Amino acid sequence: MKRLHLTTIAMTIVLATAGAIQASEITVTGKLQKTVESGGWLIVGKAKYLLINANKFQRETWFKESTDVEATGETKDVMTTYMEGTPFEARTIRPTEQGATRPTDDARKVTRVLVSGDSVVQAQPDTAVLLISVVTQSKQALDAQQQNATKTEATLRAVKAAAGSGSEVKTSGYSLQPQRVYKEGQPPTITGYEARNTVTVTLSDLSKVGAVIDAAGQSGANDVGGVTFILRQDRPARDKALSDATREAMSKAQVIAQALGGRVARIVEVQEEGFQRPQPIYQGEFSMARTQPATTPIEVGSLDVHSRVQLIAEIDLNP
Repeated sequence: MKRLHLTTIAMTIVLATAGAIQASEITVTGKLQKTVESGGWLIVGKAKYLLINANKFQRETWFKESTDVEATGETKDVMTTYMEGTPFEARTIRPTEQGATRPTDDARKVTRVLVSGDSVVQAQPDTAVLLISVVTQSKQALDAQQQNATKTEATLRAVKAAAGSGSEVKTSGYSLQPQRVYKEGQPPTITGYEARNTVTVTLSDLSKVGAVIDAAGQSGANDVGGVTFILRQDRPARDKALSDATREAMSKAQVIAQALGGRVARIVEVQEEGFQRPQPIYQGEFSMARTQPATTPIEVGSLDVHSRVQLIAEIDLNP
């Protein structure tokens, strides 16, 4: 019992001493380093100290990774998510001689500006999409179906021949609908049936669009829902739009710097604020005349690719 009593007293003294040490103010030195803690920063020297009030100092220009600092404060007995270092509440932090090569904002007379750049690049479509339908009507549903099947088969053969090997032709819709007549006070009467078979044709050779429409009309198709021109390979246009938008933002920052009598010292942050994919170009419906003396004319326009960039520039106002 006496031995146990002495051990308890010794533990109490050790804990009390540890508490007293923890509560005292200390000075630590090391490099600033980001940590996995949410919004956390470390001072890494002989030991790691987790800054629990880093937001108090983050507006300082020298507060960045790898800056050598000296901090005075107290360690805290708190729990953090990852416990990557000893929790430390800094009263003061200053860059040491190694980390103080860059003057403070007040000494350098610097300011920051937020600017944006916009760009629109025009690009030629590289793909055409056609919706071609065969529509047949008959008093009997079976007759409408059979007539449609015959004409659709002929249309597919003609379209594939006109489109060539680099195209894609596929059925995208089929319907068989009754045709009704409505009279007041009477139930609707079915007078016949309409069969519709729609084929989607995708072309990379835009010069063949008119020929495909003509071939479809001459082989039995009687409805073209329109032609859509799109840009599948949009990376070159996107890169150019992004580059132009960035240059415009930089130009704005330089103009502001010159107006303030300074120069752009560095770019603090750059963000691609928005990119708008080119909107497809739509051509209207086409009438399907059976005898056409010339190829259906198709005029392909250009697509607009939009990009927007936002950047923060640091302007040095020193004379």
